[in-house]
Amino acid sequence: MANPFFEGKTLLVAFEGWNDAAEGASGALRHLVTELDAELVGAVDPEDYFDFAFSRPTVSSDIEGKREITWPGAEVLRASRAKSVENPRLGDLYLLVGNEPARRWKAFTAEIMEYVDDCEIDRVIFLGAVPSDSPHTRPIKISMSSQSAQIRQQLAIEPSDYEGPVGIISILAMALEQASIPSVALWAPVPHYVHNSPSPKAMFSLLLEVERLLGLQFGHGTLADDAFEWERGIDELAEADEELASYVTQLESARDAADESAGSAESLAKEFERFLAQEDGEAESGN
Repeated sequence: MANPFFEGKTLLVAFEGWNDAAEGASGALRHLVTELDAELVGAVDPEDYFDFAFSRPTVSSDIEGKREITWPGAEVLRASRAKSVENPRLGDLYLLVGNEPARRWKAFTAEIMEYVDDCEIDRVIFLGAVPSDSPHTRPIKISMSSQSAQIRQQLAIEPSDYEGPVGIISILAMALEQASIPSVALWAPVPHYVHNSPSPKAMFSLLLEVERLLGLQFGHGTLADDAFEWERGIDELAEADEELASYVTQLESARDAADESAGSAESLAKEFERFLAQEDGEAESGN
């Protein structure tokens, strides 16, 4: 069932770049672009925001063999009319995907906010992926952050005390909060020792979390199989590298200990809740 707070027009956002380790975020959203046969709503002018010496344009051939240039940029898309007919809720789903801008972030943010206003977006979900001291053999635990006190309360998110450099996601999130449009960011931790190559496991984990929040089911294509093959491939690398294998074992032990500690704390919390409920019941019976 959909979370009521995420019903209405929702914009999913991912940028290649600083907040996109192993292409986990952009890969998940580009998968959705394909699955939804997404149609273009609008795009920023790449000349205004991108350094082509850093994010280079690419050349390819179309089905007729004609050479064409694809420029880095950022596009707003939505599910095709056919997909929206199949599931009307998809008609309320918009996607923003592209490269993180290299310059004029304030102007870029203002332009994206115009699209948010024009499309009458109710809320925004950002996708991100970051290098982490996590083993590739364990499930990817998606964490959440939000500028919105309402979302933090509803989803039991602790407020962030981070201070330091940020990506365009944080800039947009603060602009949305100032405009009273709630947003939440989903973060996938990617093993830092393999964060330079695409991780279908991170993509798949983010996609599943989006489904959970929205109460929607998307086509997964080959993501599950690709995630399995990705993990097996790293296993083979570790088998051939004693130092890497030892390091992965250390990370696994630390992760398992943390999970066990978290599980114990959760059990204690539930036991305390049951105790309070019992005390309340006894108090009411005595009145």
